[in-house]
Amino acid sequence: MSEVARLAQRAREEGRVGIDTEFMPEGRYKPLLCLIQLAVSNEIVVLDPITDDEDFSPLAEVLADPEVEIVLHAGRQDVAILRREWNTDINNVFDTQVAAGFAGFAAQAGYGNLLADVLGVRLNKTASFTRWDARPLSEEQLSYAREDVEHLLALSDEIKQRLQNTGRLEWAREECLVLAEASDERNAQEVWRRLPRALGLSARDRAVAQELAAWREETARCEDRPVGSIVRDPTLLELIKRQPRDVKAMNAIRGINPDVVRRRGKDIVAAIERGHAAPPLQVEKEDRVANDQGDGPVIALAEALVRQRALEAGLAYELIAARADLSPIVACVRRGLAEPAVRTLSGWRRELVGAELLELLRGNRTLGVSSDGRVEITNP
Repeated sequence: MSEVARLAQRAREEGRVGIDTEFMPEGRYKPLLCLIQLAVSNEIVVLDPITDDEDFSPLAEVLADPEVEIVLHAGRQDVAILRREWNTDINNVFDTQVAAGFAGFAAQAGYGNLLADVLGVRLNKTASFTRWDARPLSEEQLSYAREDVEHLLALSDEIKQRLQNTGRLEWAREECLVLAEASDERNAQEVWRRLPRALGLSARDRAVAQELAAWREETARCEDRPVGSIVRDPTLLELIKRQPRDVKAMNAIRGINPDVVRRRGKDIVAAIERGHAAPPLQVEKEDRVANDQGDGPVIALAEALVRQRALEAGLAYELIAARADLSPIVACVRRGLAEPAVRTLSGWRRELVGAELLELLRGNRTLGVSSDGRVEITNP
């Protein structure tokens, strides 16, 4: 049995595995997976996908197994990279950073700080920004990599216990479901939307923007280079604005050096021509109710309620709401419209404060200050 198959079998027997990765995003289209660190019970193993001639499919199957809990810390990018590299789904994620936000810690608590606060363990984080793609790896790097999962399962156990004691464990698990869907795959036909002020372009210019951005994306992918190294955003926007019809006209555009004109000029002009030939690109207007000037104080009132309930629950406010959530709630209630699809009104957030917030905004509750100076909500 191979080492990978043995670890996969142990993970299934234990019902969980701690995972971390080291990767290098610099100079590439997408980050390069350099190391995978695993914690299974009391065993710590570091796998090297760059030099190890191993079949990782048994571990990929473990990640997709809903009976095996995958424990990570701040694992969104780890999930995205492993999903892509191993072509697998990832189910049953438990992220200690996400869970810590439900246990009274900061919403973005770092791994080292959390270990110190929860377990009294201090790490020597000296190898964070080393070249993980260079071989051989130093003993310092390998020690750093092991430390990233050595206490991960114990940290998970302690946080879970705290959450069970407060009745917040299922809330944390609900929030971790979002992480399980993380992906770094990009649709070349949709990346134009990420350009600054892209949605403000005319329908005709949007068609050109779509073709130019798709060309840049595909070129970066084929050459395994960062998208911005092909053509930077400001330069791409200038190309969309001026739409040169030949290579010679490109020399007048700021940000395009002669090497880009020589190597990529024909491809750029061809992309612009495809944009001209395509139908004008219409986009659906965001179905969002605008706020008026009088909503400001009401939004502040809503925020006061949410902050009070977050404080009482020992949760980070950022986990529950932001102004982008509260503004449409206030606008829709004021107009008597259907509830907006915002996170504060769904799942555990609705249970904690969302339903109460709607009652407040409909005039069925009042918000005031108690004799001890705390925010309180009562029936009118």
